[in-house]
Amino acid sequence: MSGPLALEPGGAADDTLALRLADDRTIALRLPGRSAHQDAVDALAAELTDRIGPAVHPYEVAALLESEGLAAEVVRDTYGHPDLFSLAAALHERVPRSFPEPPRPDDPWRPDHVRCALRGALFALPGLAHLLTGPLWATGRGVAALVVAGLVSWAWGQALGHRAYLRLASGPRECGRTLLVGAPLGAVLATAAGTAVAGSGPTALFVAGQSVYLAGAGVLLVLGRERLLLAALVPVVAVAASLPWSEPGALARAGAPLLSVVGTAVAAGWALTGPLATAPAPGAVRPRPVLSLPYGLFGLGAGVLVLLEGRHQPYAVVVLTVSMGLAEWLLYRFRGMSVAALRATATPAGFRLRSAGILLLCLFAYLSPLVPAALLTGAEPVGLLLIAATLWTALLLQAFGTAWVPAVVCLAAAGAVGAFTLIGPGRDLLVLSLCHGTAAVVLGVCALRTLGRPSAHA
Repeated sequence: MSGPLALEPGGAADDTLALRLADDRTIALRLPGRSAHQDAVDALAAELTDRIGPAVHPYEVAALLESEGLAAEVVRDTYGHPDLFSLAAALHERVPRSFPEPPRPDDPWRPDHVRCALRGALFALPGLAHLLTGPLWATGRGVAALVVAGLVSWAWGQALGHRAYLRLASGPRECGRTLLVGAPLGAVLATAAGTAVAGSGPTALFVAGQSVYLAGAGVLLVLGRERLLLAALVPVVAVAASLPWSEPGALARAGAPLLSVVGTAVAAGWALTGPLATAPAPGAVRPRPVLSLPYGLFGLGAGVLVLLEGRHQPYAVVVLTVSMGLAEWLLYRFRGMSVAALRATATPAGFRLRSAGILLLCLFAYLSPLVPAALLTGAEPVGLLLIAATLWTALLLQAFGTAWVPAVVCLAAAGAVGAFTLIGPGRDLLVLSLCHGTAAVVLGVCALRTLGRPSAHA
């Protein structure tokens, strides 16, 4: 019979098997012949497992041990190694490599929900001014004049907004100067175009007011001063809210929009004082105007598409205008989800597949609310959905710097719809759907081809 096993350290158990706890999950066997130095190295490896695991070279472990204040005497006496680098190599060999996922960063494209909703409302509220002033200019030439002036303002505003953002990369003063010169010039051009159709008289005054408002509103939207623009629209909203119960009279119908136009112009001028007061950027380079040309052409094509649809479906224009807030919100969400997809995929094919899913998801989220809105307003859902899909996909491509394709596709679709409207026998939903659907499909394929590459999101 052998003698009893010693249960205290330092006893006869040195020659027997002993259980040693390596860490919280594993148990190692100490075999005969293992030295105390090896046990000490194992204990140190278990203690520093989480910090040694990500090390790709023993020198990183050596730096860790040095930061822990491990003296040369301790390395020799306690762990039995001649120097710190030898101990680091032993620890690096003992601990398996582990590379924990870095903490998930904040979404750089997280949208401002309130701002997007406010912008959607601001795109629609100016239509109340047309409702108020309609009896004062509602003639054939008056409608045509406002449409022509509106198209010029939309096209100019799109190009000016893009150029202002380009100049903002140099500095706020450069952006402010671009808006200070470009906005009044756009108002003059739009007024001249509308007046050429309307001639002199009250209609020309309304054309001028619309042009000034759109120029001032563009300045405020570029500078992110949506609340100022909302405040300027209060007179129009207040008088229009009374229409279901009473007739405000000609003075109120004309005075409320005039107050909003003046308020918008004053607010735009006041908003520009801040950027213009900053110091000029040294060595600022003026971008070529041709860079903003496709954005203006897109504004023209999109405006023609929407207005042609509005000839027969006026409430469809209202629905599209209100939906622009949701459209902008989804542009941010697309970019945020694409960045997340970059972290979740390991191959270009996998990322392209995820991009297709994100694109379809965003389109579904944008188009779904438009179906009940179209049914409630009596608009034809098919045409409305196809135009909305075309405009949102075009805006998505523009957000990633692809501008010429949306401009050409929207202009071609607008030309086809316009030609059919002018020379066709009547409104044929099948032909119009074919024009709008072709544009939507072409832009969708281009978006998947362009944005399905990881380099587009770098």
